[in-house]
Amino acid sequence: MNESMAKRNFGQFIREVRQETSKVTWPTRKETMVTTMMVFIMVTFAAVFFWIVDKLLGTAVRFVLGLGG
Repeated sequence: MNESMAKRNFGQFIREVRQETSKVTWPTRKETMVTTMMVFIMVTFAAVFFWIVDKLLGTAVRFVLGLGG
């Protein structure tokens, strides 16, 4: 493959990329902010849930093994 053909293929690739990105429906700023906030809320909820479950299971294991004092 010679250099001119590689440049032509690269140029074709760039044109096709631009054409495809123009077809994408990009989210609005508001949609992006709402989605981001929902992710933060769900991550916080999951973190608290698993922290509580970890504490409960840890307490149960210490009780069963008699390590609780």
